[in-house]
Amino acid sequence: MTIQQSLEAAQRRRRGSQTLGLGGRADHWTVFIGLLPFVWPAGRPDLRLRVVLAFVVLVLAKLVTVAIPVFFKQATDWLATNAPGEAPIGVGQGLGLAAVVLILAYGVSRVLMMVLNQVRDMFFTRVGQHAVRELNNRTFQHLHRLSLRFHLERRTGGLSRVVERATRGIELIIRMGILNVVPTVLELLLICGVLLYYFDWTYVLIVLATVGGYMWFTFAASEWRIAIRREMNDSDTDANTKAIDSLLNFETVKYFGNEELEVRRFDTSMARYESAAVRTYYSLGVLNSGQALIFTVGMTLVMLLTARGIMAGQNSIGDFVLVNGILIQLYMPLNFMGMVYREIKQGLVDLETMFALLNEAPEVVDKPGARPLRVDQGTIRFENVEFSYEPDRPILKDISFEAPAGRMVAIVGPSGAGKSTISRILFRFYDISGGRVTIDGQDIRDVTQKSLRAAIGVVPQDTVLFNDTIFYNIKYGRPDATDEEVYEAARLAQIDGFIQQLPMGYRTMVGERGLKLSGGEKQRVAIARTILKQPPILMLDEATSALDSHTEKDIQDALDRVARNRTTLVIAHRLSTIVHADNILVLEKGCLVEQGTHAQLIARGGLYAGLWSRQLEADKAREELARTLEEAERAGALRPSGGDRPVPA
Repeated sequence: MTIQQSLEAAQRRRRGSQTLGLGGRADHWTVFIGLLPFVWPAGRPDLRLRVVLAFVVLVLAKLVTVAIPVFFKQATDWLATNAPGEAPIGVGQGLGLAAVVLILAYGVSRVLMMVLNQVRDMFFTRVGQHAVRELNNRTFQHLHRLSLRFHLERRTGGLSRVVERATRGIELIIRMGILNVVPTVLELLLICGVLLYYFDWTYVLIVLATVGGYMWFTFAASEWRIAIRREMNDSDTDANTKAIDSLLNFETVKYFGNEELEVRRFDTSMARYESAAVRTYYSLGVLNSGQALIFTVGMTLVMLLTARGIMAGQNSIGDFVLVNGILIQLYMPLNFMGMVYREIKQGLVDLETMFALLNEAPEVVDKPGARPLRVDQGTIRFENVEFSYEPDRPILKDISFEAPAGRMVAIVGPSGAGKSTISRILFRFYDISGGRVTIDGQDIRDVTQKSLRAAIGVVPQDTVLFNDTIFYNIKYGRPDATDEEVYEAARLAQIDGFIQQLPMGYRTMVGERGLKLSGGEKQRVAIARTILKQPPILMLDEATSALDSHTEKDIQDALDRVARNRTTLVIAHRLSTIVHADNILVLEKGCLVEQGTHAQLIARGGLYAGLWSRQLEADKAREELARTLEEAERAGALRPSGGDRPVPA
């Protein structure tokens, strides 16, 4: 692939929505400017002092660095001038004080240069690590501010890899960009001054032309390599995403026996990564060879000029040593400068998506001057509410209802009717496009999201727990609760007895997403967590639909206790769980088509009555199947071991 083709491919990928579904990447300049506040942090005079001291030490280190070849030149000239013409001198014999001082100065300068560079890094290390911490904290905080829509569309593996690469890139850019680019430029200026002092403008022009050609080639080749690196990153992210997604769905893979399919999908991404990685190393060889050629040509020209000056009596042997030493010394930071440029560019690529992530605007934000929600009674009203996830696909159409304080209102309807959307709107995960939603007369768009969500407790259909202890997961409902309050919440949720039987008790780890617990146990933990939160409003989102009949009854009893004297919205799949609700709302295709008590809706013979009838038939069929299986098991238990005839009564 040519340089032009690589750049065009990178531009095509940049225009796409990429791994996270973002609108693109932030440009390099935006990333660089965005990093500056982390290098010069406001409110941290101690870190700013470290930055200043690091730059002071940096300048001293470069002055010492340039002085090293000068001391070497002076010592060489003294020895060339004062060396005897005939008999050799023994070690230490006739060595003048000036030569001793120059040689010692040379040695001390080399040590001092290394020490000053280490001191510079010591001053700046805390600044760099603080920047890593702050940027990661800001990214993590921002991710929690983003809308539910973003998190429903995000790819967990890709997101984690982006943050991981960006973390590595932050310190690299800060350290190399600030502590190497600036010193190298300063060293080049000092070297030009030394050449002008000891020689003339010809030397300066050759060195500047050499450095200019060197940097041009480095930047051009690095841009080529960056396009390859970007492709390597994309394939790495894609492979990591597929791996995490596959492992999170381990049971599903096993159910369908698709291990080989998953390996092939993963290997496809890794093959792309392998190809890009090989091209990366090939391009590195081209870059290093070109750099060595350009610099060697420039250094050779300068040395030829000096050699001609020596033969003409215009320069000394020390001058020849000086230009050689000073250019070799310049080659080290220049060679490092090429690596610095590559690493900075690669670090910027790694940070592009993170800054694009930070620039992603939250879909739902508090209004300026938003006040905390005041819940006196807990009356909820939906007034002519309109909502759609996509402009051309309305979900809720002119929905109006009231959930009186302390009463239970159930929401039922076919799949896709908009039931769960109502709960997401109440939590203000999305803003409605028409109408309004109020709690005790306060529009939820006029209050803070934190206070709104603090007033609502939820027991979801699919309870997802943190990979921590049972105690931690219950206490998550109110982190400042006492241990006794946590235990009391568990007792009210009827899970304390189960927990006490576990070897580790409340310190038992629940596993990733709570997979070590059964569905009923997870639901009880969720109920205990909600009890501990003590919200005035309760949302039950099909909390028992995935449980067996026996567990469902136990969980329903616990939920009824939690809902007592609270305004409760119940999204129901199994209608038998909401027959005692004060009001039942029936949705169909985003419209409120019926409402009333269970008895009223059955008498009306509408959609609800039809749903009820079908559920009764399904329950009856399940009971008959269970009875048949039980009879078959009993019959099997009566058969003798040696034949198929049943034992006579």
